[in-house]
Amino acid sequence: MLIAKVIGTTVSTIKDEKLTGRKLLIVRQTDESGAPTGKPFVAVDTVDAGIGDLVLTCAGSSARQTDITKDTPVDAVIMSIIDSLEVDGKVVFRKS
Repeated sequence: MLIAKVIGTTVSTIKDEKLTGRKLLIVRQTDESGAPTGKPFVAVDTVDAGIGDLVLTCAGSSARQTDITKDTPVDAVIMSIIDSLEVDGKVVFRKS
């Protein structure tokens, strides 16, 4: 699993029929405090995340393990919206 921040949306009118009705969001990997560390990528949203949310993602074959993405051609999925992060006993992120 990776921590990422939702930074945008993707609109695709022509796509595999199994993706019809699925929200595709642009996310960027972050460190544990929310600072960007990686390249942006597109993930299927399964939890109604929005721009600015810190989320947990998974990629590869694990991305096809949610009820929504089972047997679909996806490589990344948003499976959780983070409420807070605690590292070494200190809260480094709390959703406002």
